[in-house]
Amino acid sequence: MKRTLLAAALALSFANAAQAAGEAKNIIFFLGDGMGPSTITASRIYKYGEDGSLAMDKLERTARVKTYSNDAQTTDSAPSMAAYMTGVKMNNEVISMSANTVATNPGKDANGNLGVNNCAAGNGSTVATILELAKAKGKAVGSITTTELTHATPAATFSHICNRNAQYAIAAQLVPGGAGYNAALLDGVDVLMGGGRNHFTPFDAASNKAGRADGRNLLSEMAAKGYVVAANKTEMNAAAAGKKFIGLYSSKSHLEYELDRSATPPLGEGASQPSLAEMTVKAMDLLAQNKDGYFLMVEGGRIDHALHGTNAKRALTDTIAFDDAIKAALDKAKLSDPTLANTLIVVTADHDHTLAFNGYAKRGNPILDINRGYKDKLPSKDADGNSYTTLVFGNGPNRPNTRASLDSATVLADNYLQETGVRLASETHGGGDVKLFATGAGAKPFKGTLDNTKVFSLLKSAFGL
Repeated sequence: MKRTLLAAALALSFANAAQAAGEAKNIIFFLGDGMGPSTITASRIYKYGEDGSLAMDKLERTARVKTYSNDAQTTDSAPSMAAYMTGVKMNNEVISMSANTVATNPGKDANGNLGVNNCAAGNGSTVATILELAKAKGKAVGSITTTELTHATPAATFSHICNRNAQYAIAAQLVPGGAGYNAALLDGVDVLMGGGRNHFTPFDAASNKAGRADGRNLLSEMAAKGYVVAANKTEMNAAAAGKKFIGLYSSKSHLEYELDRSATPPLGEGASQPSLAEMTVKAMDLLAQNKDGYFLMVEGGRIDHALHGTNAKRALTDTIAFDDAIKAALDKAKLSDPTLANTLIVVTADHDHTLAFNGYAKRGNPILDINRGYKDKLPSKDADGNSYTTLVFGNGPNRPNTRASLDSATVLADNYLQETGVRLASETHGGGDVKLFATGAGAKPFKGTLDNTKVFSLLKSAFGL
């Protein structure tokens, strides 16, 4: 009897191990750029109150992630995202290359844009990304973002380069068969969405003075290779399954902040841009046509930009939009995979920022407002008798030499910039650990305190690679 029970237990153990080694048919990897723990908490309170929950809060598995890069205590987005995608620690500014790669700035082309790639032959070597490995296994792959498509986070999924700022060279790596193509992508990334159309199209002196000095129109080249090319939400929605897809929803730079997306910005593109949730659902529709499954990276990239600008309101609003995309993906996935038996969803951030909570505010006090004490409900005062906000930054441009009292009308405005401790031209990243959430097939090993390179190993294991 004991032998029978032991044999059954061993068989079950081996079966579970085999399943854990490759149980995910699909992986959706969500990356909130700069979305540190304080940003998550502040966003939760901003939208749902202290006792509320974000969609990401409800995922079953959680972990802490160390984010340092090969050469820095505080990483930038290039090596931190690349660590998730490749399992390799690399130097700041380097994208999906070996640890010995030296970050080398691109040079300016004849038009003054960073169109000259100065990455010398022999300066490091490429390292495979999870997107490339999934592609090699026959899966469909996608990378979508609210930043320029050639920005550090999406670029780390599909390109290899010694400096993140060589965005014109990064764009060329996406064109199947073209000069500079990343052959590890085989017949090409199946779904791509973001901003920064100028990195794909010829220089235009009459409009935005941006574009490719080499005269190539990469979008035309991609269309010739079978891609559907979209420039707005309407064209995205009209795209039918069965073809590869690239949607670039901003002629120059990133997509609008969520707070501004419904308005009409100077370029007139904000109202025509899809939300991150809409982009995510469309990408899932297109990728799901592959019977072998897919890998999709989804970045909420403008969280980071608002934090660099010490504009907490836009940072929190973009975090909520990112969380809405997570909810949309969960709802969409469960329509065909109710228990997520075949789908792994991972949510994390590439690094922290210096956003901090300040004082002892009463429960229910608006998170963006001045701090009001939990005992007397009156505005809290600093040592000089002046009111202050609950959210502040460790560094950034808005450090007054002499503080004055703040009022609600001022600090709740869309364009208010929180005060900072150290005066710098721009707020920096923070070096603290970030949070990770996971659910679905292969999610169980995502626990404890992980190095960011370990996340890559867990993604590979979930796919059975």
